[in-house]
Amino acid sequence: MEGVLEVYTRPYDERFPQICMDESGKQLISDKLEGLPLQPGGPERYDYSYEQGPMLNLFLACEPLAGKRMVKATEQKTSKDWAHFMQEVIDVHSPHAEKILLVMDNLATHSPAAFYHAFPPAEARRLASKLEIHHTPLHGSWLNMAEIEFAALARQCLARRMATVEELEHQIACWQEQRNAAATTVNWRFTTADARIKLKRLYPSLKTTTTNSEQEHVAKDV
Repeated sequence: MEGVLEVYTRPYDERFPQICMDESGKQLISDKLEGLPLQPGGPERYDYSYEQGPMLNLFLACEPLAGKRMVKATEQKTSKDWAHFMQEVIDVHSPHAEKILLVMDNLATHSPAAFYHAFPPAEARRLASKLEIHHTPLHGSWLNMAEIEFAALARQCLARRMATVEELEHQIACWQEQRNAAATTVNWRFTTADARIKLKRLYPSLKTTTTNSEQEHVAKDV
């Protein structure tokens, strides 16, 4: 936890961008009956019945200090899917970075080893060497600022029925473009000092013991 919080205190440096990465899902849902379009003075109408489609995976990477994010929908969430997404983050999102400070959870598929499952050794090594990884602790996924972006994505974009992959990708692309144009940043305020006070119960309790000689000195002082 303190390692992640220390990363968040570092000032912005385009050579060493701080990127938070996470994944979620979105189920495609289509209407059984075609809805009624908007009319002057009236809302759009749709039937309550629907058909469930496949569950798609969403990868999201954001740079909180720069106000940038990247979202990609995939049919699966294997280590190869993660590796290809991170290749895009490294080469498209941060092409000039010397080292990316990557904050993410500790899933088995989120590992530099995934690059070797997806690319030739030389390319895998190049990509892995670009990352300085900081894992969030168990039950500490809230420390990942990518969850803040996912909350905004869910509220502003995903809270509607989408029937096809193409529609989902279009809506995500529009949301991403608008939010990047606004350069919406995250003002993270929870520090290590706050953690040591508010989460004191999570820290080890250090008990001191006194030796016989120390006890004798105490007795003489008394």
